[in-house]
Amino acid sequence: MTKQKDAASYDASQIQVLEGLEPVRKRPGMYIGSTGYDGVHHLIKEIADNCVDEAIAGYATFVEIELLADGGCRVTDDGRGIPIDKHPKTGKSTLETVLTILHAGGKFGGGGYKVSSGLHGVGSSVVNALSTKLIAEVIKDNTLYRLEFAAGVPQTELTKVGKTDRPQGTTITFYPDPTIFKETIDFDYEWVLNYLRHQAYLTKGIKARVIDERTGKRYAFYFEGGIQSYVKHLNTGKEVVDEDIFYVERQVEDCMVEVAVQYNDSFSEIVKPFANNVFNPEGGTHLVGFRTAMTRVINDYARKNSLLKEKEENLTGDDIREGLTAIILVKLPDPQFEGQTKNKLGNPEMRRYVEQVMNEYFAYYLDEHPGIAKKIIGNAILAARARKAALAARDHVLRKGALDGLNLPGKLADCSSKNPKDCELYIVEGDSAGGSAKSGRDSKTQAILPLRGKVLNVERARLDRMLHNNEIVSLIKGMGVGIGDQFDIDGLRYDRIIIMTDADVDGSHIATLLMTFFFRYMKAVVEGGHIYLAKPPLFLVKLGNNKREYAYNEEELDNKLRQMIEDRKARGTKIDENESLVRQAGLNESSLQRYKGLGEMDASQLWDTTMNPENRVLVQVKIEDAEKADAIFSKLMGDEVSMRKTFIQSRAKDLSLEELDV
Repeated sequence: MTKQKDAASYDASQIQVLEGLEPVRKRPGMYIGSTGYDGVHHLIKEIADNCVDEAIAGYATFVEIELLADGGCRVTDDGRGIPIDKHPKTGKSTLETVLTILHAGGKFGGGGYKVSSGLHGVGSSVVNALSTKLIAEVIKDNTLYRLEFAAGVPQTELTKVGKTDRPQGTTITFYPDPTIFKETIDFDYEWVLNYLRHQAYLTKGIKARVIDERTGKRYAFYFEGGIQSYVKHLNTGKEVVDEDIFYVERQVEDCMVEVAVQYNDSFSEIVKPFANNVFNPEGGTHLVGFRTAMTRVINDYARKNSLLKEKEENLTGDDIREGLTAIILVKLPDPQFEGQTKNKLGNPEMRRYVEQVMNEYFAYYLDEHPGIAKKIIGNAILAARARKAALAARDHVLRKGALDGLNLPGKLADCSSKNPKDCELYIVEGDSAGGSAKSGRDSKTQAILPLRGKVLNVERARLDRMLHNNEIVSLIKGMGVGIGDQFDIDGLRYDRIIIMTDADVDGSHIATLLMTFFFRYMKAVVEGGHIYLAKPPLFLVKLGNNKREYAYNEEELDNKLRQMIEDRKARGTKIDENESLVRQAGLNESSLQRYKGLGEMDASQLWDTTMNPENRVLVQVKIEDAEKADAIFSKLMGDEVSMRKTFIQSRAKDLSLEELDV
């Protein structure tokens, strides 16, 4: 994106003041959501979003985020620079006004920004209030100005520093206040990397760069294709229907509609709606308009070209969205979001605008690409048939009342408590381990569901095939949430779903298959923090007097043995260091057992090590980044063997399930 030479005037008259700054340090959570990890990184976003707004408006070409060695963060752009002239209402410099008064910014007047990602205009001043130190540097006409703050209070006057090679821009350097952010004030390089990647995709032509002084890492993004590049990225590792990506960018009234679409061979849908570069995870009017138009256009084309038989029903939205990857980006002057988090766009006109653009231009695209159109509609027809078959299968296995009482799966050993908050379901690999788990459990709160063999890989199967798989059906019935369009998270019968498999390759594979099922078909269960991985021990150490100790990995065993050696030395025992660690620790080989699987443990051992809430180790499965999770499941469980092989080879040395970041 090139800077506009004839930039509109951007001065003090465009900065409106609505209220003061006082409440921020008292109740920071009201302004940034939390004072933990997310809150610290929200500070970066508030400052960097302003840089992106300059780029969206056509006045900036780059944004750079530096993570400083002394714990600070520096954000720089080459935009117009925050105004420095005296503000008519406050009598202070406009720079000081913007950084010390809530709701003071260029996003409320008509001349500052036509569109922006900021809605509330509290960003810069909130960051200032929550930082021990903030340094604002503005360049106007090759002249640098500086103003410094502490906890939101100016420490200097606006100072003219001198001439510089750069003609214009803004740099904000800030240090989060550890008395506010007590959990952490350390910035995460990966978070910044992902944030800038998204902004570069959504603002085509912008140069985005991150530099980490702490480690020397640096990375830069530049996507001339914008959201087309984004769609291509999301489809990496998947077989696309065609390399050609549908793309349209059109202005409607005073708004901009930009859409990119490409189909792939998967059974899932990835559609990401954005308004003014803000991701709206719950959709909104722009998403409704897009879906309505896609369904209408594809059905109209199918009818017009006799791809649907006369007696066949129209394709549903679910049918046409199977394998769809799309980005919807709208830009509008007055976005109306639901809540501070901006999860959902509410402007009614955007439904009409997006629908209008897609009705016209996606219809053109299908007419001009009949081969692609035929593939898209052919896949949608297959999806419709599978949907009808799945409906019949679901009616059979999930008929009304099928999840109640005696109709729970026969292999499920349920718990006696009926309060889901107290209950947990162990999904156990194999009948042998299942038997030990049933005998050793707390039957009041712990239910056991043994699975036989490996679960169906749902990455390569539609719902109709899944519902003919006994293990999948047992899982659906036992959990109580239903599947597909009947899914209801409120029906979840257990607060914790614990995957308990052997600590070997086969066990990890089964756990990955189960997580793929949950991610693809019960994502709300994962997002709610209900899925856990049990960590059984790898080693049993038998000591005297029938005393037992356990080690969960080789490093823990090594540390345990070395501690035993040190204890023996302290007691004056002579140690032969040429012997093995086991012998040096005073043990013989029969004193050390490596478990090959859960089935080798008796009921008491399984309870002591893996099921007793006081001793067990559980890893909660979280979706930190849905895109990354989707890509990993596609690589691990999809059809692209070469990508899976490369992924495994590159990470086999140190890969473990909890390191998958999902």
